[in-house]
Amino acid sequence: MSLQLGDTAPDFTLDSTEGQIHLHDYIGKQWLVFFSHPKDFTPVCTTELGAFARRKGEFAQRDTKLLGLSVDSVADHKGWSKDVEDVTGAAINYPLLADTELKVANLYGMIHPKADPKVTVRTVFIIDPQKKVRLTLTYPPSAGRNVDEVLRVLDSLQLTDGRKLTTPVDWQPGDDVIIAPSVSDEDARKEYPQGWKTLKPYLRLLKVTDALKKAVNA
Repeated sequence: MSLQLGDTAPDFTLDSTEGQIHLHDYIGKQWLVFFSHPKDFTPVCTTELGAFARRKGEFAQRDTKLLGLSVDSVADHKGWSKDVEDVTGAAINYPLLADTELKVANLYGMIHPKADPKVTVRTVFIIDPQKKVRLTLTYPPSAGRNVDEVLRVLDSLQLTDGRKLTTPVDWQPGDDVIIAPSVSDEDARKEYPQGWKTLKPYLRLLKVTDALKKAVNA
């Protein structure tokens, strides 16, 4: 199975380092960053687990939970957690699923046989409060994930969610956003009376106001 953007994230129940997880219940009304690891006691993923743990507070500020997955047991996960803390200085502070039978790996298309038929590739999903998949990223074994990029895309998704806005290349919070071409100038004037900068008829840059930012957290 290959999940596509806009699909409902398949629900499941699985053991984790923090007890049994029912995915949709765990998400509740929040956002979720769900990421898989090929195997316990692997070097790149050890650094990643610690990085996400260190920055859990930044995700919490965005009303977002973290959830990890690996194909080994809860007991192995707990042993690995000690290594993560030793190496990165951060203890794992979010659930790590034990997908020993590859149940979730297959459900979410995390097994790429040409890469490795037995373990999950290193995938990231961002799932919104309506349980819809909003982002998928798949990394090769040789390249560690970029937590800054996950946060950047999360910020973009939350700012533009339900609005006819998009974010340009290399966008960072506070930068101008783009008014979607489907919005006429007439309608845009009603929605954004402060105005915008027109680069091309289809490319209109809008400054992010405090009111727009507050609406994200409303």
